Amino acid sequence: MHPVLVIALGATLLTVTGIAFGGTFLLRVAGGHVPANDLQKSFFRAGHAHAGVLVTLGLLVAVLTDAVGASPGWAAAGAIAVLGSAILIPAGFFLSVLGRDPQRPGAMIACVWLGAAALAVGVTISGVVVLGAGIGALA
Repeated sequence: MHPVLVIALGATLLTVTGIAFGGTFLLRVAGGHVPANDLQKSFFRAGHAHAGVLVTLGLLVAVLTDAVGASPGWAAAGAIAVLGSAILIPAGFFLSVLGRDPQRPGAMIACVWLGAAALAVGVTISGVVVLGAGIGALA
């Protein structure tokens, strides 16, 4: 596994603590201890859910591409793109609804779209290198 990817995976594992803290934040919002309008509640839930799912997917992609013997550089590129989406998408959801009573998402919603692009690129790269490893093993 590429050393840059190993470092990224270690850092990613540490982010799970932050995701868990985000869960306690959602409990405080749901309990009425943190004031939030319906838009904020929806976006906070979406941000938290995407963080957990995309971190898990990024870790899986990294392990899978390594397990099949994919090119370390391409495997790292795909996994890091997926892990990048795990930062961008939740950040877009959380940061686009900051303020007292936002009625619509702010400019930071662009991070959701950037993250979606990173996710698409990452899973495409990873899918191609896994397929290539499988096809190469047939020869």
